[in-house]
Amino acid sequence: MAEYELQCFAQSGNAYKVALMLELSQASWTPVWVDFFNGATRDPEFRSEENEMGEIPVLRHGETRLTQSAVILEYLSQQLGTFGWENEEERREILRWLFWDNHKLTSYVATLRYMRAMVKTGETDVTRFFEGRAIAALKVLDQRLADTDFLVGNRPTIADLSVCGYLFWPEEIGVDFGPYSNVNAWLERIKALPHWVAPYDLMPGHPLPTPA
Repeated sequence: MAEYELQCFAQSGNAYKVALMLELSQASWTPVWVDFFNGATRDPEFRSEENEMGEIPVLRHGETRLTQSAVILEYLSQQLGTFGWENEEERREILRWLFWDNHKLTSYVATLRYMRAMVKTGETDVTRFFEGRAIAALKVLDQRLADTDFLVGNRPTIADLSVCGYLFWPEEIGVDFGPYSNVNAWLERIKALPHWVAPYDLMPGHPLPTPA
């Protein structure tokens, strides 16, 4: 039996952040598919037993159950001894990028991708607004990576694994990554890490069924 159980689905960048951490760390883990697109996370039993927020990922480790990708990454870095910090200054810097990712990058990029690639809303004032916010975040990230190979300490940490989570789908996001050469080089460095696996190859549930 695997030590870690990750409830996830292939299209979730937040779940991918955790799955990638587990895979890069060569942890004993197993993915458990959650049928998000057919309402599994809205089910009262899921909300009662797994996550009252109705969100993925959910990590189970023995009697421990954790939700929210940043919290899970921080927990795993201590449990596995990988992708963590070397001192308190680095810990604070990692937290700074985790919070920035959740507030300024993932929140916009993930929603934009969902609208364009999953529910196919077409182009609206809303998608254009989200695209503008996503581009603003990519510019911040590109500037950060101008003088460093990774976000904190010139080595990969959970900050990198969080921030990269939704950026391996540029064609689904619908944003041209061409102008962000530092971001692209950084993504290639992450892909070059031993045991890296692409999102759709790491978690179950891809491709989505074609509507009848």
